[in-house]
Amino acid sequence: MAKQVVTRTYTASIRNQSRASDDLDALGFAASKLWNVGRWTCSRIWDEIGHIPNHNELTAYLKSHERYDDLHSQSSQRVLQELAEAFNGWYGNRHNGDARANPPGYRKHGDEHPRSTVTFKAAGFKLDTQYNRVRLSKGSNLKEYWSDFILCTYQTRPDVDLSTVENVQQVKAVWAGDEWELHFVCKVEIEVSESPGEKTVGIDFGINNFAALAYENGHSELYPLNSLKQDDYYFSKRLARCDDSNSEQATRLNQKKSSRRTHYFHTLSKHIVERCVEEDVGTIVIG
Repeated sequence: MAKQVVTRTYTASIRNQSRASDDLDALGFAASKLWNVGRWTCSRIWDEIGHIPNHNELTAYLKSHERYDDLHSQSSQRVLQELAEAFNGWYGNRHNGDARANPPGYRKHGDEHPRSTVTFKAAGFKLDTQYNRVRLSKGSNLKEYWSDFILCTYQTRPDVDLSTVENVQQVKAVWAGDEWELHFVCKVEIEVSESPGEKTVGIDFGINNFAALAYENGHSELYPLNSLKQDDYYFSKRLARCDDSNSEQATRLNQKKSSRRTHYFHTLSKHIVERCVEEDVGTIVIG
């Protein structure tokens, strides 16, 4: 067995939800507003010079904007980084021939803003594993006084003990639909089996095909998305016959469609791993 450092995310409930939720709501709304400011800025720059600003450029543009100080500086940086990544993903899909790809949208429904995920990096949180508490930083605009912060009491699964984790890199406040929860992003050391082989395979994920595998001996394998396309066609017709997109029938159809997609990807991913073992592959390169 070999040791390897990997990233793990542990989900925790917030035990003092009633006390922390208002402050977390304010941060979640603030993240959505900053996203929208960044979205408008990207659109304006794209329209004027045909350029999508990267994360650093977008941060430089908006660092003096009043919405930037609603969150801790590292949290604001992460919002703009996610936006830049979303725009790059859209541009890449268009460049690869997906004419239906849409740019990231605004986070607003009428006059309401959704609660966006807020990421706290090293300088934005302080973890106390002895008492299962974490202190989350506010932006200067939302502080009532200089040292104001959000104190959350958390509870992880019984098999997760954050006191044994040496490196908690980030804490994310995530709106789960009816309440907030915390995601702890950690670096942990695990034992893994030795690599099954010495060969290399390249895997390219596409739009029309799930994956294309290219082995170093010249052999290649293609995994099309025909089954998913047939599912999409079938469920689209069934959903179109529903009287209300929010009805129980529509909800069941969407859940069934999602479940089938998840099963498909799990099964196909497992098959690809098995093929790599059969071909004595020890290294996978994602293209």
